Amino acid sequence: METATTNCSVSVAKDGVTIALKEDNDKGYSHAERLHVYIEAVLAEAQITMNMLDAIAVSKGPGSYTGLRIGVSAAKGLCYAINKPLISVPTLEALAHQVEANQGVIVSMLDARRMEVYSAIYDYKFNEIRKTEAQILEDRSFEKYLLQGKVFFVGNGVAKTVEIIKHPNAIFIEDKLPSSKDMSALSFKRYKKSDTEDVAYFEPYYLKDFVAIKAKPKH
Repeated sequence: METATTNCSVSVAKDGVTIALKEDNDKGYSHAERLHVYIEAVLAEAQITMNMLDAIAVSKGPGSYTGLRIGVSAAKGLCYAINKPLISVPTLEALAHQVEANQGVIVSMLDARRMEVYSAIYDYKFNEIRKTEAQILEDRSFEKYLLQGKVFFVGNGVAKTVEIIKHPNAIFIEDKLPSSKDMSALSFKRYKKSDTEDVAYFEPYYLKDFVAIKAKPKH
């Protein structure tokens, strides 16, 4: 399950390969209404029942506070119901796998407030070379990597990055959002290593504390 952004995405995978997928990028964050409907839809498409699953995998963040809570709550509920292990997949790691490259580095990024993004950096073989950070975009952001070679930017943070970073080594892959289909191989790898979470205590990786904005008083 992937609910870290506006893309509500659910898939079923076998041996690390996606066999059923249902997703929709509704800008209105309709995860609460659609997530369980999509779960039922992919199980039906894969022709399996809930009890036939070996594990439940969920995107752990960073991302939308509300979206992550909905996805993780649903995943934990299913794990309790069918007594199966919970696997978490870093959102930015899965997103990076939407880039096909044979050189350079990949900056996987999600939009945050104003000029801020959540980003992590991987080499072209998807090894993490810089952990996830919240950062303010500037014209010299990622300069260290841009001076060394091609840098592929992917995710919904790209829309504002392209306006700021003008280096010739920057390659912008626009209109990409995290998807559960990119979690299939990653979650299977973790499953084989028994790299699972404590269902009772697992929490999403918010990166930053949730900030509630008070409504302006009505006059």
